[in-house]
Amino acid sequence: MTFRLLAGAVSASLLLQPTLASAEDADVSNDTITLEKVTVSDQARGRRADDTEAYTPKTPVSAPTGLSLTRRETPQSVSVITETQMDDFQMNGVSDVLASTPGVVVDRVETDRIYYNARGFEITNFQFDGLGQPLPYEIVTGDVDTAQFERVEVIRGSNGLMTGVGNSSATVNYVRKRPTVDSKGSLAVTYGSWNAARVEGDLSGALNKNGTVRGRVVSAYDNKDSYLDRYEKERGLFYGVVEADITDSTLLTLGYSQQNDNADSPLWGSLPLFYSDGTPTDYDVETSTSADWSYWDNDTKMAFVELQQRFDNGWEAKGVFTYRKMEGESELFYVYGTPNLDETGLRAYPSYYDDEVTERNYDLFARGPFEVGGRVHEMIVGLSYSKGRIMEKSFYGQGIGTLLTPDQAFGGSYPKPPFDAAEDGSKWDDRYRSGYLATRLSLAEPLTLIAGGRYVDVLSEGEGYTGTDKDASASELVPYTGVVYDLTDVHSVYASYTEIFNPQTEEDASGQRLDPVTGETHEIGFKSEWNQGRLYTQLTAFWTDQKNLAEAVPGTAPDNDYTGKDFESSGYEAEISGELLPGWQLSGGYTFLDIEKNDDGIEQRTYTPREIIRLTTSYRPSGLEKLKVGARVSWQDSIFRGGENGVPKTTQGAYTLVDLMAGYDWTKQFSTTLNVNNVSDEKYLNSLYVGQAFYGAPRNASIRFDYKF
Repeated sequence: MTFRLLAGAVSASLLLQPTLASAEDADVSNDTITLEKVTVSDQARGRRADDTEAYTPKTPVSAPTGLSLTRRETPQSVSVITETQMDDFQMNGVSDVLASTPGVVVDRVETDRIYYNARGFEITNFQFDGLGQPLPYEIVTGDVDTAQFERVEVIRGSNGLMTGVGNSSATVNYVRKRPTVDSKGSLAVTYGSWNAARVEGDLSGALNKNGTVRGRVVSAYDNKDSYLDRYEKERGLFYGVVEADITDSTLLTLGYSQQNDNADSPLWGSLPLFYSDGTPTDYDVETSTSADWSYWDNDTKMAFVELQQRFDNGWEAKGVFTYRKMEGESELFYVYGTPNLDETGLRAYPSYYDDEVTERNYDLFARGPFEVGGRVHEMIVGLSYSKGRIMEKSFYGQGIGTLLTPDQAFGGSYPKPPFDAAEDGSKWDDRYRSGYLATRLSLAEPLTLIAGGRYVDVLSEGEGYTGTDKDASASELVPYTGVVYDLTDVHSVYASYTEIFNPQTEEDASGQRLDPVTGETHEIGFKSEWNQGRLYTQLTAFWTDQKNLAEAVPGTAPDNDYTGKDFESSGYEAEISGELLPGWQLSGGYTFLDIEKNDDGIEQRTYTPREIIRLTTSYRPSGLEKLKVGARVSWQDSIFRGGENGVPKTTQGAYTLVDLMAGYDWTKQFSTTLNVNNVSDEKYLNSLYVGQAFYGAPRNASIRFDYKF
C-alpha cells in the first residue's frame, strides 16, 4: 500500500515541483551538445529535449552488435516503436507495444502471464539500453509499464553477440528515458472503459546551475476494472535517474525503478476449448474461471550504475552494474478437465505460490574507431558476468480434484480452502560468464563486414520440483557474421549468419533442466532510407534450424513436463516506418512464416499465425495542424490446436482488430487524445498457445489529457 500511495503522489505532485535549473542559465558547452550522436545504448549526456513526432528513431540502434549502426547498416531485421507511437495509441504496457510490432505475437495465456513470440518461437532475450539480461527467467508476469522508456526496439533473429545467448525469435531492447539539459515536465491523466484510471508524470532537467548534474523522475499509477468477471488490476511505477559529469570526459549515471502489480481474481489457466462430445465451447467474452478470493501480486525492483570514460582518440570504456529483484505472491484457482454440455465435469485445483528471482549483471566493454589500410573501422570488446537465483514455493490447497458446479467453475463461488494439502518447490542458481568481440570493417566504399563472437560459459545448480539436487553446465562460442553492400545512397542489401545457443529453464519429468537449444539462422535482406532518412523500408528472408527446443508434454498441466524437439522454420518480412508525406507517419509490416518438424516435415506450432499484418499510422492535415488522427490495424490468419491423438480440433479464424485515435492540441502545452479500440467489437481468443484460452477485450474507449511544461 505504501508504494502505491507513493507512486500516485509523485505522479500527481509533479506540477507542484519547483522549477529545475534552467537550461538557458546552464553553462553547457557546445561540445556537450554535440554528444547527441552517441549510440542508443550510450545516451548522450545532457542532450536537449526533443519533442519530434517521428515514427523512426533519432539515434543509432546498437542493440544487435554493440556498434553504432543505423537500422540500414545493421544486417538484421530491426523494428522500433517510438514514444510518439506509444502516446498516440496509449500503449501503457510492453505487451501493447509488442502487439503493434511487425512480426511479433503476444500470447496472453492468462490475465497476468504472457508469452511473446517472433518467427514462431518464444522471445527469451531482453536488453536494457543495449545490454543483455542473459539469465533465463523470461515469463512476463504483470506486464511492464512503458512510461519509463523512450522507445522499444525489436531485433528479429538470433542475437547471441550482445544478449549473451542466441535465440532464433527476437531480442527486445528497452531504451530508458534519460535526463535532459532543458527543464521539462509533463502530466497526463487518462480515464476509460471499465473505470480505467491512470495518472502519469515525467520531470527532467539540470539539477545545478552549470548543468553538470541532471535528473529525471517518472511515475505512473494505474487502476482499473475489466471486461472479465471479477478481475481488477492496480499498477504503480516509479523510475528515477541521475547523471553527473565527474570530469569533461567522465560520466556517472545512477538509476532505480520499482513496479508493483496487484491483480484481484486473475485467471490461472482460462476457459475450456471443447465439450466432452467434441463440440467447441463458445462462452461470453466476460466469462472467467477465477475465484472471488484469488489474487496475484508482483513486485519488480531494478537498480543500475554506469561509469563511462571517453578518450581523445574517439574510444570509450564503460562499466555497468544492474540489479533486479522480482517477487511474486499468489493464491490461484485453476479449473481443469473437459466440461459436459451442462458445464458440469470440471474440477478444482487451488494453490498458493511464492516466488523470488534475483539477478546481478556486470558488464565492462570498450569500443571505438581504428584505422587500417587507410580506412576507418570500429570495434567493441567486452566481458560480462551474471548471477541469478530463482526460488519457487507451491502450497497446494485442500480439495484438488473436487467436481465443480457451474457457478463454482465460472461464477467465482468456490470457497477458499486451506493451502496445506502438500508442499513443493524448486530453487536454482544460475551463473553466466562471457567475453565478446565484434568489429565493423569498411572493406570498400560500398561494402561493410560485421563479424564477431561471444564465448559463453553457463552453470546451473539447484533442485527441481522432484526435490532432488540437479546441475547443468554448458559452454559455447556463438559467432556472428554480416555483410552490408550499399547499392546507392538510398538502397543496401545484406546477408547475415548467426548461431543459436539458448539455455532453458524448462524441466523434464525427472526435474532436470533441458540442455540448451542449439542451431543456426540465415538472413538476407534489402533496406532503404528515403527522403533523407525520414522513411525506412526493409524486405527480409530468413531460414532457421534449431534443435532441442522445449515443448510441453500434453496432459501435464498446470505443472508441465517438457521434452526437447527439433524444428525448421523459414519466412519473409516486409516493413515500413517513418514519414510517408508531410504530416503522415506510418509504421507497419507483413510477416509470412513456415514451421516444420525436422524429422517428418509436418507443420508444427499451428497455434502460431503464419501470416501477420501490423500497421500504425497518424496524420496531421495541412491547415489543421492542431488536429491529429490515426489508426492501428492488426490482422492474423487462422490458427488451430489439437485435431490428433483424440483431441478435438480448436480453430481461431483469421481476424482483424482496428483501433482509432483523434487528438487535438488546444495550446502548446495542453492536448487531448481520444482512443477507441476494437471498433468492430471483434470476438476472438487471445491465444491457443496452451490447451485453454480466454477472449480478448471487446470495444472500449479512453480519453487522455496531457499538460506539458
